[in-house]
Amino acid sequence: MLFAFLTTLCWSTSSVAARRLVEALGTLTANLVRLALAAVLLAVLAFTVGRGLEGAGIWWFAASGVIGFGLGDLGLYFALSTLGSRLTVLMTQTLAAPIGALVEWLWLGTSLAPAELACGAGVLGGVALALVPSDNPHVAPGNLRRGLAWGLLAASGQGVGAVVSRRAFELSAAGGLRVDGLTAAFQRILGGLVVGLLAWLLWRARAGKDAAAGALDAPRPRAPIPAGRLAALILAVVLLGPVVGVACYQAALSSAPSGVVLPIVALCPVVIIPFSARFEGDRPALRSLVGAALAVASAIALATVRR
Repeated sequence: MLFAFLTTLCWSTSSVAARRLVEALGTLTANLVRLALAAVLLAVLAFTVGRGLEGAGIWWFAASGVIGFGLGDLGLYFALSTLGSRLTVLMTQTLAAPIGALVEWLWLGTSLAPAELACGAGVLGGVALALVPSDNPHVAPGNLRRGLAWGLLAASGQGVGAVVSRRAFELSAAGGLRVDGLTAAFQRILGGLVVGLLAWLLWRARAGKDAAAGALDAPRPRAPIPAGRLAALILAVVLLGPVVGVACYQAALSSAPSGVVLPIVALCPVVIIPFSARFEGDRPALRSLVGAALAVASAIALATVRR
């Protein structure tokens, strides 16, 4: 359980740090820097204590990375820049579970029990309640709709990517190789890095010709960060998210039932509230807190039902 709580803390603080990194570097640049450094660190770990590029499911892990680390994290970073870390984490951490369940039903034929459908409805209702515009004055009116679209992409990437990863683990096991979490994370991030790099290159190609495209990734006006502090911020985002955070998550799943781990990790939208209030000035209204509590409780219930 300790590793599950550490995962929750890592992912919550990572999102707040990522929001600050987006403000300093721009969305696409921050995402690419984070993916590139994480890929290097994971490569070192995968080729020393893991299995590197081995396993029959490697292409499925790469596909999972394209969906989760690639498209999903693009949505995550754009949502961070428009909605802030609290609402972004609420959407991604709670909506990913019902989206993943829906994909499993459509693709793998996994049945959905009435209790699961009820939990999914609770998640949707809670998120909708927490996103009421009047309760989130820090979100500019024009940004809310865009932020919701990016947040939905982030949640879909996380949920669908998890289902594809499950298929990759099954193929690797069928081929006689049990892939560890670090190796899977490395193989997945390679797919995500390709998407992040292509998105950045496309933006760079269009930025000089199209003012709107250039503004898409422009950092927000804020006092510049000294080089040393910026390096520390980048390192924090990389370590707390795809490296230490993922390692703690895999360690938690290897030592405790998923029915215990997933409900704890689902607390991220609650744990992040004091951090976003302190560093972003995002103090949620009562209705937003009630909606977040409903969404988190429904996500925990869904994780418990599906264990």
